Amino acid sequence: MKTITTLSLLLLLAGADSAETFFQSFKTAVSKHDVETIARLSKFPLAMSYGIPTIKTKAQLSKRYRQIFNEQTDAAACFSKAKIEMDAENPKHFSIACPDAAGNEVVIYHFEQTRTGWKFTGLDNLNE
Repeated sequence: MKTITTLSLLLLLAGADSAETFFQSFKTAVSKHDVETIARLSKFPLAMSYGIPTIKTKAQLSKRYRQIFNEQTDAAACFSKAKIEMDAENPKHFSIACPDAAGNEVVIYHFEQTRTGWKFTGLDNLNE
């Protein structure tokens, strides 16, 4: 039993490490407005806040970049100092909470580990 627990802990820590590596690449792409890389690091369709249509393609991502990363928060500034928050119930998910203009951390970016690695899956605004 101890071996299984240790192995599970090691896998969880390895997942967190690869999540950190992924997030470093993702936040660099966001800071450079590199839509090509962001699209490669995303899983489409990207879920959006309540009532806002999903983003289904790289072309839509490019067209709606400002809405995703600058309208509700300054994602590049947030990501530069953010720490990933691993989902305690599902180690294949993590999120980043970013503040709105009032300073409330209500814009939540979601990420998921897929067969091809970590991917950005969408965002949510807790105020909507």
